[in-house]
Amino acid sequence: MKKSQNSIPVGKVNRASRFVRTGIQVGGNYVKHYAKRLVDPSTTRDELHNDNAEDIYNSLSELKGSALKVAQMMSMDKNMLPRAYAEKFQLSQYSAPPLSGPLVVKTFREAFGKAPQAMFDRFNMEAMNAASIGQVHEAWKDGTRFAVKIQYPGVANSISSDLKMVRPFAIRLLNLNEKEVDKYMAEVEEKLIEETDYELELRRGQEIAQACGHLHDLDFPTYYPEFSSRRILTMDWMEGLHLDDFLKTHPSQETRNRLGQALWDFYEYQIHTLQQVHADPHPGNFLMRANGTLGVIDFGCVKVLPPQFYRNYFALLYKNTLGDQERLDRILYELEFFTPQDTEKEKDFFRDIFLTMIELLGRPFSQPTFDFSNDAYFEEIYALSEKLSAMPEIRESKVARGVKDTLYVNRTYFGLYSILNLLGATVHTEATPMKESA
Repeated sequence: MKKSQNSIPVGKVNRASRFVRTGIQVGGNYVKHYAKRLVDPSTTRDELHNDNAEDIYNSLSELKGSALKVAQMMSMDKNMLPRAYAEKFQLSQYSAPPLSGPLVVKTFREAFGKAPQAMFDRFNMEAMNAASIGQVHEAWKDGTRFAVKIQYPGVANSISSDLKMVRPFAIRLLNLNEKEVDKYMAEVEEKLIEETDYELELRRGQEIAQACGHLHDLDFPTYYPEFSSRRILTMDWMEGLHLDDFLKTHPSQETRNRLGQALWDFYEYQIHTLQQVHADPHPGNFLMRANGTLGVIDFGCVKVLPPQFYRNYFALLYKNTLGDQERLDRILYELEFFTPQDTEKEKDFFRDIFLTMIELLGRPFSQPTFDFSNDAYFEEIYALSEKLSAMPEIRESKVARGVKDTLYVNRTYFGLYSILNLLGATVHTEATPMKESA
């Protein structure tokens, strides 16, 4: 049983103080590391990464909210982080320290004027899962079993200040271009604010579940507005296992493929038909079952695709687009991968990079089926990412390339690919409902 948390630091001063203490701990870890290297030059950075990952994760877990959400997002991009950080930050997906019972009761009283025990026949005060923004409890009423998601106190009010405090950690850990971080910060803040609005999540969950109800092997919960509020969301309890636990049951390849196909079809339909997408594809948001069906349990983060962006972004998957340099360059300008200030030499440089990226990341779409268990493919992605991050032309660029909409779409596909890789699924990928635009 995880140790519960009796309070969450609130207010800019309290939360900033926690970040400062963490910074001091991280600094101490570096001092310890370099002292050891003086004695033993063969000392690796593994222990440093482990110590830093532990201290940073513990701090973010205590703060909850957007600070912990950033750790979750970083853990999805495993190629961007040393292994120690990726493994530790993965815990934020559904294994963070839960809130204590009194805080749960307080949240209910503020929302409904009564304790959860007065609303349900039975309410389990011990959280079943605890993640970055909220935690989930079991409840029963009139024979129905519910999942009740309760948002951590103060999360919605601390997003902007938290992101400013997390920014230096993210830049240092990921070796990011500061211009790009600043450009995308507003998009991240907007999505995090949406994730704290459980009334919005309820509406989106109902709408997308209804629109995708015809797809095979997918299950969605029923939501209950009468037991929900802006900070509490109640839905059916869905059976199933998160990915790590599911893989321990040694599912057959047939079951893996079936689940992978359901996941792929779900995302393709959202993107190409609904043109809005569940943009948080991490394992904590899905429940997998031995019969090959998949439960989708979280619609807090949904990215709506602007029509012009959608047409340009997906036109890059077609060979005749890539073979028409005039059209390609027009799209790269509209997607802000090119800027009006670029010289011909700079355009040639970035065009070559984007063509390499498009070929690699779009490879699953270019063939009838794709084996996502192929680790060599992911090693190519990791190697390219490492190569690009080391290029001074990119690292020291004075402009951020790519419209803000690319952030969550790229994140969506990388998260989807990562789950399919862990699942070891082979999926039919070529067929897509998108029609190439003129």
